[in-house]
This record gives sequence, structure tokens and C-alpha cells, in this order.
Amino acid sequence: MKWIICILFTSSALLEAEVHSEKQKAASALKILDQWHSHQPIEEERNLHFVLWTPNDREPPKDYTARLTRMMDHIQKFYSDEMQRLGFGSRTINLPKSAAGQLKIYLIKGIHPESHYEMSSGGEIKNECIAPLRIQGVDANRETVVIFCNLAQWDSQKLTFTHKSPYYAGGNHQGGTAWQLDSPELDPENLALKNPIISDGQYGRISLGKHNSIFIGGVCHELGHALGLPHCKQRPDEAARGTALMGSGNRTYGDELRGEGKGSFLTLAHALRLASHPQFSGSVKGMNLPVSADLSEVKITAVEKTITVYGKLSADPPAYAVIAYFDPEGGGDYNATTATAVPDAEGNFTLSTSALTPGKSGELRLIPLHVNGSTGGWMSQTKFRYPYSIKKDGTPDLSTFQIKQALAPFIEALRIGDRRRAQALSSRLSHPFQKKIAQSLLQSNSPATLSPSKNINRSPGSIALTLFGPSKAKVGWDSPAYDHLPASSLLLESGGKIFTTGIYAHAPASHHYDLGGNYNSFKGQVGLAAGKKGSVIFKILGDGKTFWQSPTVKEGKLHKFNVSLKGIKTLELLVDPTKDGPGSDWALWLEPTLE
Repeated sequence: MKWIICILFTSSALLEAEVHSEKQKAASALKILDQWHSHQPIEEERNLHFVLWTPNDREPPKDYTARLTRMMDHIQKFYSDEMQRLGFGSRTINLPKSAAGQLKIYLIKGIHPESHYEMSSGGEIKNECIAPLRIQGVDANRETVVIFCNLAQWDSQKLTFTHKSPYYAGGNHQGGTAWQLDSPELDPENLALKNPIISDGQYGRISLGKHNSIFIGGVCHELGHALGLPHCKQRPDEAARGTALMGSGNRTYGDELRGEGKGSFLTLAHALRLASHPQFSGSVKGMNLPVSADLSEVKITAVEKTITVYGKLSADPPAYAVIAYFDPEGGGDYNATTATAVPDAEGNFTLSTSALTPGKSGELRLIPLHVNGSTGGWMSQTKFRYPYSIKKDGTPDLSTFQIKQALAPFIEALRIGDRRRAQALSSRLSHPFQKKIAQSLLQSNSPATLSPSKNINRSPGSIALTLFGPSKAKVGWDSPAYDHLPASSLLLESGGKIFTTGIYAHAPASHHYDLGGNYNSFKGQVGLAAGKKGSVIFKILGDGKTFWQSPTVKEGKLHKFNVSLKGIKTLELLVDPTKDGPGSDWALWLEPTLE
């Protein structure tokens, strides 16, 4: 059975058709999912676990158990209502309750006073919870744990609020952690209040109801991350429902209760992911099994302003759905929109979208959903990544994908060390740019050693810097590489484009070249390798003086440079990590050219 998503419905009739399509997909996915779990089932009710953590010099908020029970009941109902609306029945999170119907919450005192902790103290706070939870029979590293942190300041007389609580989460179908803040005014009973107006240290003057929307919505959103949901925003056709929970829906939760908006909703993509989570399915069958998945016969086409994806999926354990994230450059993955498909009996699937951002390059990620709850990666990670670009008029450009697809057999031959086959495949390429990339990759196996200062060809013109060797080079991860990446993909891909020449410079990195005063200028572009979520700053120095410095560079954005080198004897190319550290800082100097 093949399914196609049509985007940009505008009439109520078309919206009804979409709702029908969503429920059909849910029914098809549940048929695969439930059939697998019904054979030799292993049923188990896995509950969330809750902690109220407080510094050793603060008492917990008054009546926190009853208030947090109301909060989590509200969130439980949100998930239940959304799953039911999308055709999955009333599957939802499981809450551990006492005989009196109150949420079971472990009260844990921190080791240090309040002044010791900051927003970045999540890891430390969790470590302080591990041993007390273990005594209660809870393994915080194998369960889904929600830690409410008592690090907020609420003045009920002055109506002021500030906090320094950790507020983030991560996890998958096996377990996760959500760090949340707690404060006595956070209560779902306050969601409908337009008054009083309070002073929020982060959001300014807002109603108490909006304040509750933001922070109770934040609990609902971060819990989604702890359950394995990545970010995504609503497509234009979904906007009639409100704001996607895993986009900016953490700030709109309950807005409809004050008549200030449509509130938050769960996308079909994320309901599909949750359907197999042990919290929602009530089954732990195969929960810890390793998974494998492979895509074949992938075809991506563009007609007018729509991208359509065809493919054949083989998976073990079986897959019951495929989620596509179309993620434009910038904004992290908050701007990603989704499309969904249920594979047929042979694994074939089709999905499409026109919810594309004009003038932006992007990345398509395909996520197989396995029946045991796994997605084969952490949050949004996947090996199935495909670049695309959208022209300013909204029409897709798939040239980068087509180049990668054409070069795939050649790249694989190089990756496994079969140079003879790689050369043969290179000779069969007909497109000039593809042949140029292949020849560049074949030559990059023998790094250049000649110094630019020894270049005997002094005639005017341009010459690639990578034809020369640096006097010294150092990179933050792996080894220096020229005209290729030190990874299985090999290709120099950045900002939705593929380049033939470039320098791999994982931050912190430095490359020094002896120029001998022989060159007039130096130009090129800089960017991060595709799929890398780091952030870096590039610097060009001549004879010790800074000639050019980039702004903070993140994935998807290219920056050009062109500097004068007249009389310069030594060129230094530096890449520094930013305050988020060197993780994923795969910096690239692209088309670096001497004149």
C-alpha cells in the first residue's frame, strides 16, 4: 500500500480528507505493529518516574504532590486525546499513582545549597538522584525519569518570577531524562487565567495563564524529548490545528483555554513514533534488540514545488512506518516539517511534501520506525540523509542529491579500498562536474607536499591551495585531510552544495602555509560539513595579523572571503570552537584559491 501526503490544503473539505488519510495511516501502521506484538507477547506496564529535587538549603514547594499530580494528569490527557484524534486509540504515558490517586514522587535533597547550581547543572543533579532512586528500585539510566528542579523564585506578592533550572531532555524507547523546573504557581488550574499580569524574568509582562502555558507546555515538550521525539514544526496544512508540540508548542499549550490561540497539537509523525514506545504500547517485546535497516531503489523527484520520495525499506525487526523530516538550513531542527508513509508488504513506500522553505538548502532525513520502538538512532539521527535546495521561487533543486547518487558506487569502492574499481567507475561518469569530483577524490589519496613558496609557475591566474602542502597542520579530530572528508562519505558537502576542493579543519584547527610573498589574494568559502550541528569561527591571518574573521558559522550557511595577500610570507588558517564546545565542529575551507 502506498501513501502520498498532499500539502497546502486550504478548504475544510480537504482538511477532512487529510484527517481521513491520517487515520488510514494510523490503522495500517497499527495493523503491522499489533500483529508483531501479539505473537509471543511480553506485556509490561512501564511507568514514568518522578523526582522533586531541591537544594539542601531549600524546602520543596508547598503541596507539590497534589499540584504536580494535576499537572501530569493534564499532560497525560493531552497525549491521550491527541493519539485518539489521530487514530491510535487512547494510548498515552503511564503515571505511577498511590492508592489515594496521587502521583508517586521521590523527594531528593541535593548535596549543595541553591547558590551552587545553574541551568547547566542537569548532569550533576541527575547524578545526585541515581543512588536514592536505585534504593527505590529505579534505574535512572534505563527508565524514563522526570526531574522537577526546585530552582525557581516566585514572589506571590510582587508577582515576579525568575529561575535557573535545567530545562532540557533526551531519550528513546528504552529510557530517558527530562529536567523540568517547578514553582508553586505552576498549576493547570491557572492555564485559563488572563489575570493577574506577572513579571517573568525571561518573557517579560505576561498573564499568569500564559506563564503556565509556557512552563507546563515546556514539561509536555521536554517529556516528548525524553520519549525520543525530535523537534519539528507544523506544515501549513497542519497550522489550522495550532502549533506542533515539538516545534514551538511548548509556548502555546493551553492558549485555547484563554481564547488566545489554537493551542498545541501532536503531529502524525510523532504519534507514529510514540505508538510503539513501551509507555504507549504496553509491550516490552524486543525492546532491547539491535536493529538494522536498509533503503534501496531510492528515488527523489521534484515536480513544480513538490518533492516526492520513493524507496524500498528492509528492516529487522520490521518497520511499520517511515518518517521524513525536511529540515531547512538554520534554526536547528525546529524548522523541520514532516511527511509520513506506511510501507507495503514488500517494503515499498511513497511520501511527498510541498512544505518547503524558498531560498533555503536543506536536508531530508528518513527515519524507519521499528516495531520494537527503536528508530535506529538517537533522537533525529539517521544514516538516511539526502540534500536538497529550494530556489527563491519555491521550486526544488535536487542536483546535489543526484550528484551523490551518481557517485555512490564510486565512493563505496574508494571506501573499501578498491582503487581499481573506483578508477573504472570514474571513467564511466559522463557529467563533467561528477568526473571532476571523482578525479579530485582519487588524487586526494596522495596529499600534496610542495610549499606555495616553491611554486615555479608565477604566471597570473588562480590555483587551488590544496595543490600545496602546509608547513604544519593540526585538527581537533582525526587527521588533516585535503579535498575530501576523513569519513565514509568522503564528499565535501556543505550548504546544500558539493565542492571539488577544500580543507577539512575540525575545530580547533590550524593550517600554516609558506607563501614567500608570491601571491596577491586568497579567496573561497567556509562552512560546516553537512549533517554536523556544531558552530565555529574561521580566521585568516597573514604574517600574524588577522585579515578576516567569520561570524559564528553553523550548518547550512556558507560564507565567502576574499583577502589581499600582497607581500605576505606566512598564511595561517584558524578555526576555533564556540562556547558550545568542539562537538560536531567539522569545519571546511571550501574552494580555497590563491591568486
